[in-house]
Amino acid sequence: MEAMDTAQLSEEKQPAELISKNGMRLDGRGLEEFRRVFLKTGVISQAAGSVYAEFGGTKLMVGVYGPRQSDRKETFSDSGRVNCEFELSKIPKTQQEIFAQKVLQRELSATVQTALEAVVQVETFPKLVLDVFCTVLERGGSEVAVAITAAALAIADAGIEMKDLVSACSVSKIKGALLLDPTGQELSRENGGVLLASMGTGGEIAQLVTRGRWTDEELKEALELCLGGCAQLDGAGRQALKEAAVEKIKEQAEKS
Repeated sequence: MEAMDTAQLSEEKQPAELISKNGMRLDGRGLEEFRRVFLKTGVISQAAGSVYAEFGGTKLMVGVYGPRQSDRKETFSDSGRVNCEFELSKIPKTQQEIFAQKVLQRELSATVQTALEAVVQVETFPKLVLDVFCTVLERGGSEVAVAITAAALAIADAGIEMKDLVSACSVSKIKGALLLDPTGQELSRENGGVLLASMGTGGEIAQLVTRGRWTDEELKEALELCLGGCAQLDGAGRQALKEAAVEKIKEQAEKS
């Protein structure tokens, strides 16, 4: 499956080389390192669950609402449904840009939704819809992977039953080198890309998107790098949930 990437809308001026001779990237990371990761739950008081996520220059907010009755007429089903909406912060100026951004947002929404549908137990809220709103505040690259990771945490924060947590990360191939958690600059220069979402406990794949051409060996190596990255994010996500739970316990103790 191939998908557009938010980097395709970028007009940022690119440097001549993204990887130095000693294998370091422009932001000082090694090829297989994440940017600084920050995750915090419970940031939107009106939402059932929410998360603020920051991966380097990529910043986004996820709010989860429901399960609730849907305003839209849907085909009858005894099970519930997950609805995801992905919104970019950039305000398009021309009609062509408006159309392109709407198309991109629909495609990215579907990518995030597919990953979430693999873990949310929709049978626990029959005939209702769980709305997940992902808003990109600042675009620094790998927005969809960050959104999947944050959205799963927001759903857990809402107390919705899930088979497992799901985390996602991206890998870009640039001149044969594989870069974990690529920035916008790196994405715009890639020869190929992979987005993978996997469940934390068993490593089951919840979503896989590829771009460009890959040999079997290259793709295998990229998938292994993604799976390792997802395992790291799963640990960070679970730690964020534990810290939030401890804070709630302390608040309740102070009130009593």
